[in-house]
Amino acid sequence: MSAGKNRQIVLAARPSGAPKNSDFALKETPIPSPGAGQILLRTIHLSLDPYMRGRMNDGPSYAKPVQIGDVMTGAVVAEVMESDNPDFPTGTIVEGRTGWQEYSLSDGSDVRRIDPSLAPISTALGVLGMPGMTAYTGLLTIGQPKAGETVAVAAASGAVGGLVGQIAKIKGARAVGIAGSREKCDFVVNELGFDACVSHRDQDLAGSLKGACPSGIDVYFENVGGPVFGAVLPLMNEFSRMPVCGLIAHYNATSLPEGPDRLPILMRQILTKRILVRGFIVWDFAEQEQQFLTEMAGWVRDGSIKYKEDFVDGLENAVAAFQGLLEGRNFGKLIVRVGAEP
Repeated sequence: MSAGKNRQIVLAARPSGAPKNSDFALKETPIPSPGAGQILLRTIHLSLDPYMRGRMNDGPSYAKPVQIGDVMTGAVVAEVMESDNPDFPTGTIVEGRTGWQEYSLSDGSDVRRIDPSLAPISTALGVLGMPGMTAYTGLLTIGQPKAGETVAVAAASGAVGGLVGQIAKIKGARAVGIAGSREKCDFVVNELGFDACVSHRDQDLAGSLKGACPSGIDVYFENVGGPVFGAVLPLMNEFSRMPVCGLIAHYNATSLPEGPDRLPILMRQILTKRILVRGFIVWDFAEQEQQFLTEMAGWVRDGSIKYKEDFVDGLENAVAAFQGLLEGRNFGKLIVRVGAEP
């Protein structure tokens, strides 16, 4: 095994604005051999997620940035190919954060075993992985939807947003999505069971959203920011809650948006309507992981939760797929098939 080559995608430069092809490099290194207590992992599936754009910047954040020349960060599902660790025999399927590469080493402390009999192993990167836990913990812990309330979510056809609306429905709330096309909106309503969905490309987004939320919005799960947030804010009800998960509309920004300063409007709305706004990172709620896995797996098994995966084949296509993700071109949880399933 060690005689082969390990293809890796590394960060070659820090992007200014949207990431370019030249910000990445595809390199080959020898496949490593496991040492004492280690396992050699072969990547099967690689998760692509919006947070990765922030890891490319060199600045203070909730996590360390990827250094120039280092393998891009990311979660994977992998197979144990060689093992010197009795807890992870050869053939074990695991999930871990080994990044954009075909092979990697681990001592087992940073991976978790996946049971292929429970669900397709790719779900460990989506509905039964970090995106699913993000939707579950952010909505239920911060949003706390109640029966009869209206829950709105941006990027509603995506890996997180699609689950937020479905969990809201399970809890008896009304779910309204905001997505990037009529096709995606139709999927959100007809397949995921949302009560309504509007396209953020509608000429009158504010009017469309108001029509879909006649009683206002009690919980807004924020994934996007930008004009979508501008349309949502006037509809927020008194004592509404806003879990802030992401701001993908701003990730490639190199300067402040043009136009008047809207901060006073935002702060006045928060004050007069007593809106709770809380940013979160999924691992703020790490103690809920087992509860999430148990409950979400049950919902998937009984059909209460549906999910969509968007596969791209080949590590060499990860950069283009990631660029498309930041532009909203994916449809569902974006996953790169790096290798064949066993």
